[in-house]
Order: sequence, then structure tokens, then C-alpha cells
Amino acid sequence: MSGTLHLVSTPIGNLSDISTRAIEVLRRADLICCEDTRHSGRLLQHLAIEARRLAVCNEHTERDLVDEVVDLLASGHSVALISDAGTPALSDPGGRLAAAVAEAGHQVEAVPGASALLAALVVSGLDSTRFTFEGFLPRSGRDREERLAEVSASAVTVVIYEAPHRLERTLADLGAVCGGERRVSVSRELTKMHEETLRGTLASIDVGTPRGEYVIVLEGRPADDTPVDESVVRDLLESELASGATRRDAATAVARRLGVPRRTAYDLVIAMAKDSGTDDGSTR
Repeated sequence: MSGTLHLVSTPIGNLSDISTRAIEVLRRADLICCEDTRHSGRLLQHLAIEARRLAVCNEHTERDLVDEVVDLLASGHSVALISDAGTPALSDPGGRLAAAVAEAGHQVEAVPGASALLAALVVSGLDSTRFTFEGFLPRSGRDREERLAEVSASAVTVVIYEAPHRLERTLADLGAVCGGERRVSVSRELTKMHEETLRGTLASIDVGTPRGEYVIVLEGRPADDTPVDESVVRDLLESELASGATRRDAATAVARRLGVPRRTAYDLVIAMAKDSGTDDGSTR
């Protein structure tokens, strides 16, 4: 009989948030896959669980675990997957393993629990009926610029994870692309003794000295914003090109300035080149 891969959510701070079901699943598991055996070992010790076996599942080892886990499940064994905190496969390792197990025809089940994403969202005071989760933004370069432009253009609430040493830069970048009036909530140390949520606008919020892991909840672009007229986008693209920018860089700059998707600006700059007969197939 085929076994089951259990994706088990663990506490994000307060150990009392572990569920009775999670404890039972971990206690019965023939193998527990975790990011860090020392970290998870302390959690299991606190729960009085003597694991049959622990295996490291992180960005470097996850692929190597697939065959072993699939073989165990085929033999009817139970496997649990946990991350250092929260839900595995959500901005944490586990997605590749879960997908491979499902593709092999074995059962994959979630054991829900604490979630920094949802905790920050519901205490933010911002609209939670619709939202998008961005996880961690790219750290630099074109990928970061493109993602920031997409975040700025989002009509729904956006949730972002951030490390303390990058928090102030990310808030400043968001202010540059979204405008200082956009409302934001910043939560840290959720469920822990020093839990704190600050609310304000991108221009006014003061996070002090960043400490701990952060969740940023950003208001969506106001619904009454008038859609950007294509002629405005064209004019700015022409200005960027005239100043010597490449087509790609012009599209990125205009997307950031107007809060339109970079893909939209880039498609338009290519169309402009074709209309003018200057399209040579390059990004310049």
C-alpha cells in the first residue's frame, strides 16, 4: 500500500502553535525531511518525539532526496517534510519533492499550521479579500526592477518577505515605484515575545533598527487610479530612447515611473521600432 508524504507546518515562533495532528504525524513518520537537523532536532525534543530518521532537505539536497522518498512511499512508509518554521515549500524547500511524489502517483497531504504570510496579512488592516504573495524579491539587477514594477501595478494587496538587513532598502524601493502615499504594514517576530506590527505609508513608516524576520503587506494600487494612456507611455519611451537608453532599459525605466508592467512597456517600445522601420531585432 502506498505511503503518504505529509507537508507539516511547524511554529514560526511560539511553540504552542504546533497542532495535535502535526505531532501525531511526526511521531508516526518513518522519515522526517528537514532544512536543518539541529534546528528540527530541538523542536522534536521539545515535543518529546524520537524521530526514526532525519534527512536534510534544503536547496542543495532536495533533488537528491526524491528517489529515496519515492521508494519509501512505494513501500508503504510515511514521510514528513518540515521547514525551519512555517509551511514547507512556501518560500522554503519542498516544492520539488512534493511535485515529484505527486507525479509518481503517491499521496501528498498538508498538515496546516502557523503561517507568517497569513498572520501578517490579517493584522495589517489592509484588504485581505484578494492578495498576491511575492515571497522574497530578487536582490538586485533587472529581475528586481521588473518585480518591483509588477508589485507597483498590482491592484490587490501584496505580501513580501524580507530579511532585516534589506528591509530599509526594499521599503525605499517600493516608495520610489509606488509613491509615498501607498499604505503599508510591516510585521516582525510574529507569534514571538517581541512581536510588532507597524502601519503607515511608504513615506511615513519608521521601522527603527531592523531586527528579526519581516513581512511587508502593501496596499494594492488604488482602484480609482486612471489607467495610463498609451500615448503617455510612448512619449516617455521616446524620451528615454532619445537620451541614449537601450530599448530594454527604456522599458524598465518607464515601467517603474508609471507603475505599468514592464512587459507592456517593452512590447510597446518594440512596436514603436517596427512602426518606424528601425527594428533590427536587438534590444537596443
